[in-house]
Formats: sequence, structure tokens, C-alpha cells
Amino acid sequence: MSEVRTARRRATIQDIADAAGLSRGTVSRVLNDEQYVSDAAREAVQDAIRRVGYVRSAAARSLVTRRSGAIALIVHEPSVVVLDDPNIGNILIGTNSVLSEAEQQLVTIMVDSARDSHRVVEYLRGGFVDGAIVLSARDDDPITKAIVEIGLPACFVGHPPDAAAISWIGIDNRDAAERITRRLVDTGRKRIAMLASGLDRDSGQDRLAGFASALGDRYDPDLVARNPLFSYTAGAEGMRELLDRAPDIDGVFAASDAVAAGAMDLLQRRGKRVPEDIGIVGFDDSAWALRCDPELSTVRQPARTLGEQAARQVLEQIAEPSTEPRGLVLPTEVVWRGSA
Repeated sequence: MSEVRTARRRATIQDIADAAGLSRGTVSRVLNDEQYVSDAAREAVQDAIRRVGYVRSAAARSLVTRRSGAIALIVHEPSVVVLDDPNIGNILIGTNSVLSEAEQQLVTIMVDSARDSHRVVEYLRGGFVDGAIVLSARDDDPITKAIVEIGLPACFVGHPPDAAAISWIGIDNRDAAERITRRLVDTGRKRIAMLASGLDRDSGQDRLAGFASALGDRYDPDLVARNPLFSYTAGAEGMRELLDRAPDIDGVFAASDAVAAGAMDLLQRRGKRVPEDIGIVGFDDSAWALRCDPELSTVRQPARTLGEQAARQVLEQIAEPSTEPRGLVLPTEVVWRGSA
């Protein structure tokens, strides 16, 4: 007859001790990987654990260590963007790879509304996670304020202006946007517009600033279509708006590859040839860039590395609470393809 317990009663240390024929103290030393335990005793305890179906209680362990063993990845985007944006997936993969190696549990949290923000703030205050990695934080974000007040180990992907006391990792969005816009100008385009997204956060603001800087006196604010989301739909809607407002535009910088893909589909439905009539460039070098026809010229950012480095920064702060906040900027690269 199986000794595995059902869900109605969890196996205990005493169950292990009874099954192994050892004392509770010996079992406890094995579970805590302490010294002065014979190999035979360790083997007997491990065998008993398998037979009684013992699962170590995370709650009990946290009472001793004062740690949950979990790190939150807070994604401040609506679900439609999370599902459509390969960069978020790559950041998540990079984060999880580092945390898994460190035997930490990744908890993914999506923030889609002000109500979500309040819920997440209470969750963080409750001590359910030992640290947090935050994507796409908005200006004046209550989650940012809570992290500062709690003193929670944290790292932002991006650099919100009101998070000076928190570590961050990111790219130079302004410089990258300026470089790819200049490359677009060099193709001979005269009326260049922008599909600007995410202007409530540093990445969107910096990409618009880089675009304007590259154009200098040729920058026309009327040739900027604004949308809060880095999404395919935002690109299609913004491109329709730009064509209705300025049908003579011959170049477009889209704030993300998903935005560029939506714009290219709208252009082609309107009978515009890419790149012959209108050259278009994006940002991210995500899977969207290669789905486009022609393939998209864009800025490559190291999404997976961003996740890896953010996780390492949080783990460093947990291991050494006196660690000073620091920022890290990773390089980007302009990738030139057929769309421009």
C-alpha cells in the first residue's frame, strides 16, 4: 500500500523520521543540508521523503529565512501588448534563466489598469516577493513609489525619471532613434513622419526626442501621430491618420516593430509601395521585423540580456542589502533591410 499522503494531510518531518527510523533532529539536519550527518542517514532520509511524499513548506521556510524565494516581474502593459510584443517574451526568458539558476521563483504580474496598480502595491507591501523587476513603468507610477518606500530590492528595465533611487538597465533610446532616423534621411526622404508610442514613459519620450533631433529644422510636430501603445493596431491607425493629414509623406519612423508592421499593412492596402513610395523603419528587431514584406529596417536591442542583467541586479541587492543603486546601458545596433 502506498505511503504517499493525499492532499487532505501534508506529510511532516515526523512522518519522514518514522519512515526512516531516525530522529526529527537528524531529518532536520539533512533537510537544511547541515554537516555531521552520515551518508547512510542522508540516503535513508531521501528515501523516506520519496515514500511519504514530503513537500517542504515554503511558508515555514520563509519564517526562518524571512524570504519568500520569489521575484516579481511586473509588466506595466495591457494584455494585448504583452501577447504581441516578442521583446517582452525575450526579457521574461532572460529573467527566468538567471532566477532559475539561482533557485528563485519568477512571479509574472501584468498591470493593465489603475486598479491593478493598487493591487500590486498591496501585494508588494505584503512581503510576498523578495524583489521586483519592472518593465514599462509610467511617470508618477504608484508602484515605483511603493518600491522606494518599502526599500524593496528592484531593477527597472528602462529609466523612469522619478526612480533615481532604484537600479535600472536599459538602452540609449534617444541615440538609437536619432541614428536610424538619420539613416532614413540619408536615403533622400524629404517629408518624414513618426508613429510615436508610449509617451507616458522614458522609452517613448526618448525615441521621439531622438527623431526630432535627427531632423533638426525639418522636424514638424504635425507629422507625429501619437498612441499610448506599442501595438500593431496603433501603427495602422496612426498611419491612416498621417496619410489623411499629409499624403505627401515619403518616410516614417515607427516607435516599435509592431507599430511599423501595422503601418506597412495599411500603406499597402492604400496602394503605397514600400520602400519606393514611402520608406519605413522600426525599433526593437523583434520577430515582427522579419514578418514584414519587405523585411523591416530597425534598431536591434538586446531584450534577453536586459532581462538577465535586471535579474542579476536584483539578486545582488538581496544578497547584499547595502548595494548602491546603479544604471547600466547596453548597446544597440541599426539593422538595415529592405523597408527603407
